[in-house]
Amino acid sequence: MIELDGLTKRYGGKTAVAGLTFTVRPGIVTGFLGPNGAGKSTTMRMMLGLDRPTAGRVRIDGRRYDQLQEPLHEVGALLEAKAVHPGRTARNHLRCLAYSNGIPERRVGEVLELVGLGAVADKRPKGFSLGMGQRLGIASALLGDPRILMFDEPVNGLDPEGIHWVRTMMRHLAAEGRTVFVSSHLMSEMALTADHLIVIGQGRLLADTSMNAFIRENSRSYVLLRSPEPERLRDALAAAGHRAVAGADGGLEVDGAEAAALGEVAAAAGVTLHELSPRQASLEEAFMQLTHESVEYHGRAQPPDGAPPGAPRGPGWGPGAGGPGTRGGEG
Repeated sequence: MIELDGLTKRYGGKTAVAGLTFTVRPGIVTGFLGPNGAGKSTTMRMMLGLDRPTAGRVRIDGRRYDQLQEPLHEVGALLEAKAVHPGRTARNHLRCLAYSNGIPERRVGEVLELVGLGAVADKRPKGFSLGMGQRLGIASALLGDPRILMFDEPVNGLDPEGIHWVRTMMRHLAAEGRTVFVSSHLMSEMALTADHLIVIGQGRLLADTSMNAFIRENSRSYVLLRSPEPERLRDALAAAGHRAVAGADGGLEVDGAEAAALGEVAAAAGVTLHELSPRQASLEEAFMQLTHESVEYHGRAQPPDGAPPGAPRGPGWGPGAGGPGTRGGEG
């Protein structure tokens, strides 16, 4: 279990993390979300003792990270996949980590096979692709068979098979009762992986809730109905106390009702339905809704109205609100 209590980090006059308090519990995958510059990486570095908090504290199973006698046996982390010695082979990189933490050498071969790098174990990582580097970083995190695992962008550079493997692995680790904490910008993947969400913006806690509750509380859910007799359907629904509004694509949308109940209303009125489907926003839509005010830089999908092709764009258009080429710092 990981416990944060009032965790704060300031750099001069800038507050990167502001009083974060939350608990990462075992047995589930906890997703860590936030826009660029939200303070995610800084928070994870403080969890691992790589940055010293300005205020507050982090406890890993009741202790600070620097109080752990053999940390790789208790916490495995992937923060920077390319943080390896360029002159060592993948096998020797893991051997050094194992030796420093009292881990049997046989475990090196096990994790190399587990992450799919057995065939390149004696090659130097400087020639690895981004995805292979990620696999080696994951192998390092798993080396000590720890009860707590932390991953920052673990599927970065992986192909679809690799992404599926990471997702399955994390859910399997959580099912074993381990604490799994993962940060990612891939909302579609997080929606398939995480059970619980911690969301921060501008260094502050915005949400600490289950995946289902997060989507429900930060988006609109409704039932979509389509019929060749839309007016009869609208009248039947109104008579039953349901307010139907026209959707953008020609259907009728009803909030606050179960699909089954609406189907029964249509059947009782003898109205034919071509579609009856519950609709709910995606994790990405809910995340955008919650964090909109916490985003440092907002881009536009199109140039300002009336701007000819190739014309200079003013502030507020392009990759960052500060002008073309501007981008936020990574969380």
